[in-house]
Amino acid sequence: MKIVTWDSGFRFDDPNLYWGNPSYLLEPGDPGYVDPNPLASATNKKNKRMLHIRYYPKRQPEQLVWLINYAGKVPGYVTVLGLTTAFGTATVADALWLVYVLQNWWPDTKSWGSACSKAVTDVQTGTAPGAFVLPVFTAPALPTGVTAQPAGALTRIFAAVQQMKASPKMTDAIAADLGIVGSEQTPPDLTAVQPVITVRLANGHAFVGWGWGGYGQYLDSCEIWVDRGDGKGFVFLTVDTTPNYTDTTPLPATPAKWSYKATYRVGEIQVGLWSAPVSLTVSA
Repeated sequence: MKIVTWDSGFRFDDPNLYWGNPSYLLEPGDPGYVDPNPLASATNKKNKRMLHIRYYPKRQPEQLVWLINYAGKVPGYVTVLGLTTAFGTATVADALWLVYVLQNWWPDTKSWGSACSKAVTDVQTGTAPGAFVLPVFTAPALPTGVTAQPAGALTRIFAAVQQMKASPKMTDAIAADLGIVGSEQTPPDLTAVQPVITVRLANGHAFVGWGWGGYGQYLDSCEIWVDRGDGKGFVFLTVDTTPNYTDTTPLPATPAKWSYKATYRVGEIQVGLWSAPVSLTVSA
């Protein structure tokens, strides 16, 4: 459970959100927590079986770099590869549209969400006089030369890349310049991946060792739970995005058995199997 502040990033329709004084938000592991969108969760799990495109970066900042490079260089190779001007125009339009959405529109929606959260607090406990004016989202203007494209822009870019790579005039140098070196690869069965974890004492804290198991390019984070032998059983501890985690909870005055288990996540969704629990006895 965490106290809700104006920048907490919660959704107003989240069933785990409690409006009170103070307001708080239930988190995974809290009693009463429910999946806010189980249908979407199930759909997302299924969609993670899509092909992984090796040349397309996983992280959004690197995706922007890739898309900008792609949009800037494709026109110079259209004729060389024996493709049409219309082909080049269409795939560049898709790339620039994605750049706008990722670089301009998406960050602005987050800022607007923060403003909405602050507005909720002000509406409840603010002191400003007069009728309160709720924030309204205004999308950033489209840059010159950028137009909205139909859904599926990235899918079409991948198809365009395949068409370019199929050209007999494609060379390793052109592929490297466009950033399209690599091939499609079927990811592992994400229903079967399972973290292997260890636990030991290090510098007065419990140190949980974990790694990606060779699947780091397909996974986003590791969700760790702990049982501190207090009768509560396993409860949510953290979501870690970098292998190995130090549990900074102070050690108890009397010896206790602490146990840990973990599972991988893709986005906000748990995938695969829980690790085998590991335990150690701790005391201050």
